[in-house]
Amino acid sequence: MLVDIRAILGPAKENGFAVPAFNVSSSMLLRGVIEGCEEKGSPVIIAIHPDELSFVLNSFAASVLAEANRTRLPVCLHLDHGTTYAQVVNAIRCGFTSVMIDSSTATFEENIRLTKKVVEVARAANVTIEAELGTIGATGNGGEAGTDGIVYTNPADVEVFVAKTGIDALAVAIGTAHGLYPKGKKPALRLDLLQEIRKLVDIPLVLHGGSDNPDWEIREAIKLGISKVNISSDIKAAFYRKCREVLKDETLREPNAIYPPCIAAMKEVVYQKIDLFGAAGAVKYYK
Repeated sequence: MLVDIRAILGPAKENGFAVPAFNVSSSMLLRGVIEGCEEKGSPVIIAIHPDELSFVLNSFAASVLAEANRTRLPVCLHLDHGTTYAQVVNAIRCGFTSVMIDSSTATFEENIRLTKKVVEVARAANVTIEAELGTIGATGNGGEAGTDGIVYTNPADVEVFVAKTGIDALAVAIGTAHGLYPKGKKPALRLDLLQEIRKLVDIPLVLHGGSDNPDWEIREAIKLGISKVNISSDIKAAFYRKCREVLKDETLREPNAIYPPCIAAMKEVVYQKIDLFGAAGAVKYYK
């Protein structure tokens, strides 16, 4: 069941769980995510970053749409961290039901200007929009962009930004970073900041950089109002770790000999995240 970001996050916000947004960049990762979510009865957002889309090509969107229309799960196809108007328009043309415009490193005024421009074109195509205030950190080993230091979302900007842009979901910077954290670097979420932001606006809030954070912090963030958590590095790490193990046998070359155990390994992470986010069995909230 293909849906947009508003339709998939509404029940999450109302019922206190978070929808997993898994980044996929191959048919194997897509299969593992869809199968895992079907087995757990969880809605899912299939997120594809422009860098990932440049590899799988625009035609990959048709595969995601086919899976979404096949399954009974609510599935949203979402452009993750689009940074230009052209990237957003391309995603809309490919059939994405939701787009993120991330101009968070620009000035506040420029962020509003570009976001409004994206909202205008997306609304005309019945596509929903996510934007970001503040900037997510970067560990140096994640596919998505980020800044060396986290620029926390300024609560004083939140109401103005949401009102002027008309977005459907807001990504907040409260202490996470893209990628897996190197030894000696640990995330620490500003849950007090999240509480303050939640009081200011009523739209769903999004947590990027959800991989490698302590479970208790993620659980608490969801309790305080996060309705969508992005996961990329965690599932990819599990998949490719198993790939490296399987491919030690140099005689293997057929996909059914290589990929099933790799998909099974990543699905263990998918299961764990769904349970952590309180999304297991949440299909009951969708009609």
